Amino acid sequence: MSLHLRGPKAINLTADGDGSVHTFTSDSAATAEWTAGEYWYTLRATDGSDMVELETGNVRVLPDLVAAGEGFDGRSQAQIALDAIEAVLANRATLDQERYRINNRELYRTPIADLLKLRAFYAEQVRRENGCKTGRARFGRQIAVRFTA
Repeated sequence: MSLHLRGPKAINLTADGDGSVHTFTSDSAATAEWTAGEYWYTLRATDGSDMVELETGNVRVLPDLVAAGEGFDGRSQAQIALDAIEAVLANRATLDQERYRINNRELYRTPIADLLKLRAFYAEQVRRENGCKTGRARFGRQIAVRFTA
């Protein structure tokens, strides 16, 4: 089994196999060299002559919090957007105007109904991200593969 990640860096891992169970490991010295960011991956199984691509997708490698400097914001883009939308909604509770004009300049505010739709969209994204953090992630499950002659 092999796992290949492509993104800010190229990362290639080979699984340690024992019969039908394969485990990917990498020591802390190696992972310290990984650059944080979005990676695309392919998970492959081979018996030496045939190769089967089991899964492809993307995964985010997070930065090492110990190495992160002051002012680090670990929120995802979805969480940042959700927080901003909720702040706008909270401030809009005190504003009655959706648009106004001063000296031939107009300001249009996003309608509350549209903000609520955006909030629902980003809340779902954050819910999915948090689901991955609690163990419902792509990796960790067993994938059965059988090679036949």
